[in-house]
Amino acid sequence: MPMNFNERIESLFEEYQRQRNSLTEMQQRMKELSATATSPRREVSVTVGQNGVLTDVKFPSGAHKRLTPADLTDLIMATYAEAKESVMAQAATVLAPMLPDGMDANALVRGTAGTDAYLPAEPRMATSVREILGMGRAAQ
Repeated sequence: MPMNFNERIESLFEEYQRQRNSLTEMQQRMKELSATATSPRREVSVTVGQNGVLTDVKFPSGAHKRLTPADLTDLIMATYAEAKESVMAQAATVLAPMLPDGMDANALVRGTAGTDAYLPAEPRMATSVREILGMGRAAQ
């Protein structure tokens, strides 16, 4: 027996609440992201937070003192890039379960997703919404 209108609306509201709770949890997990990278010879250690924001730079040994300023700058930047890549991969892992099929979490996190990833030519809608609107399954 098909759902009546009130049951369908209640079901849609429950699904909305589940998605909202999942989004809140995902946002908390994203806020907690962090990654640290250390240069191969331990001259520098760089920590980044969410979105690759630099949160700490340490020099765990005196090895950095043997580098020229230009070499130290290059090493810090390379180590930062490694830490940032790590935190971006973590962010994509957290985000992926929240995305519709076919959306690339890595591209979204890195800002390389095309317009269709955000606003596809055909709007994404749950089957139940399409049915309520009389659009049926064929319009997906």
